[in-house]
Parts: sequence; C-alpha cells; structure tokens
Amino acid sequence: MSLAAPASTPAASPASNPKAATSQPSDNTGRLIITGADRPGIVATVSSTMQEFGANIVSLDQFSTDAEGGNFFQRTVFDLPDFRARRPELEKALDERLGDALGLTWTLTSAKQRKRVAIFASKSDHCLLELLWRHRRGELDMDVAMVVSNHSDLAEDVRQFGIPFFHVPVSGDKKQAEAEHLRLLQGNVDLVVLARYMQIISDDFLQNVGAPVINIHHSFLPAFIGAGPYLKAKERGVKLIGATAHYVTKDLDEGPIIEQDVARVTHAQSAADMARYGADVERQVLARAVQWHCEDRVIRDGNTTVVFR
Repeated sequence: MSLAAPASTPAASPASNPKAATSQPSDNTGRLIITGADRPGIVATVSSTMQEFGANIVSLDQFSTDAEGGNFFQRTVFDLPDFRARRPELEKALDERLGDALGLTWTLTSAKQRKRVAIFASKSDHCLLELLWRHRRGELDMDVAMVVSNHSDLAEDVRQFGIPFFHVPVSGDKKQAEAEHLRLLQGNVDLVVLARYMQIISDDFLQNVGAPVINIHHSFLPAFIGAGPYLKAKERGVKLIGATAHYVTKDLDEGPIIEQDVARVTHAQSAADMARYGADVERQVLARAVQWHCEDRVIRDGNTTVVFR
C-alpha cells in the first residue's frame, strides 16, 4: 500500500469543508426512521410524542406497501430544543411507544452528525470527481474520510481536494488487498462508495466492513456484459442508455436499487458519444444516491428500497 496525501492531513481524517459547514442543519435537528408492519396509530403516536417533547415536525414522509397487512415506512425530520441533552429521554419514549407497543423498528439520528464516506475508484475519474466537487461546494451532506484506489492515476486529482488518497494494488489474490481495505475502513466510515471501482467486492468484505456499500454501473447489464458495452450497444441499435446506483450484495449487480436514469440516443451517436453520455448519467445518478443515503432518505426493504426524495 502507498499513501498519497497532504503531509498535514491525518490518514483517516475527513476533509474539512467550510462551505458545507455553513449549510449544515442545526444541533437541534433530528431524523426519525421507522419501519415495520403497518397498523393504525403509527403517525398519531409519532406526532403526539413529538408534541409532548416540544418538538416541531419539519417534514414527514410515509409509505405503506398495502392498506391491509402492508409494510410501513416513515421518515420524520424534527427540531427539538436542546436535542442532544434530551435525546436519551426521547429514545426511551420511542422505544416504549414504537418498539414495545407497536412492534416497530426505528432509528434516531442527528442531522448535524455527517456520515463519514470512503470512495473507491480505479482509473475513470468522472464519478469520483463529481462527488468531490459537490462535496467541496457543500452540496453533499457528508465528510469524505478517504479515497482508495487500485491504481495511482488519480492521486494528484484527489490531493488537490485535500483528501487522503490510499493506493492499494490488487493482484490475482485479492485477500491481501481486502485485508488492507478493512484495516483502513473498519470503525472509520459509515458508507463506502464504489465510484467506478473496477474490482468485484467479495462477500467476506461485505460482511466485515461494517458499513453499507453503494455501486454505480451502466444499465446495459446484463444485456451487454463484458468489455466494450457501448460498442455492443451501438451495434445493437439501442435508443436509451442509462445508469443504476444500488447497494452492493454478494450477488453481483443485483443489490437494492437506489436511483436510475437514462439518456436518449439515436443512430447518429457513435460508441464514443454513448460512452460520454453514459458517463454524464452515471455521475449524476451516483451523486443523487449518495446524497439521499447520507440524508437518511433511503430505507432498504428486502431487495428493494423506499426512497423519500
């Protein structure tokens, strides 16, 4: 492993972002995520509990898969004066009223607590640089803890953003590289993003990394597998090209989908044109998926997701 980072930057410290700091939610902003079997009274319980604690509900999104016997999902953003000090008291009440009484699963997060993200990339830079650029502009509510790559090509680009860059070569036996990945990541990040990282992630890595993993790929799979998908798509005469951002599971490219988008093409576009259009769609789709995850807008439901945009 080789390290390329500013000498003054700790190896696992997230990059500071003054612009983002000015747009962060207040210390009193919380997010409540609820999942479970749908039943009458859930929304009323949340509302009455928030009122009792003197919290103001800023936004509330909910969805049920079926009016009878469906699964229920809810995201509530609220403002509670002195939230940090009163959080244990609120958690106790939620556990009693949502967990014990209604059998629901819930999580409570502080909107002020930004998620620490590690970005993996190979040689393609469009998705990586899109994330770093949006982060620098304060458009992504996260801290970039590190960038990891199996090549050193992007080290200088990352260095200019003041973010630690780790070069971890991957040989035929990936175990050594994955062991180093886990050493860098475990306990240090809340999310791993594969920004066109051209290596297959093992099930062992997924089980031990301790954080969800988001991937981006072009939506030709599985129609145009292998090398040269855009050339194959051109030869087939496709009219739509697109990208998919999804959570990574042990089944390759079959994890829960977070976001997708497409661009229209015609016979006049070359394979190179399609690749360029595809790259543009990929970086936008990945950025939206990462943003929504970091804002607790994505709830996994088996092999699908509920996304409160």
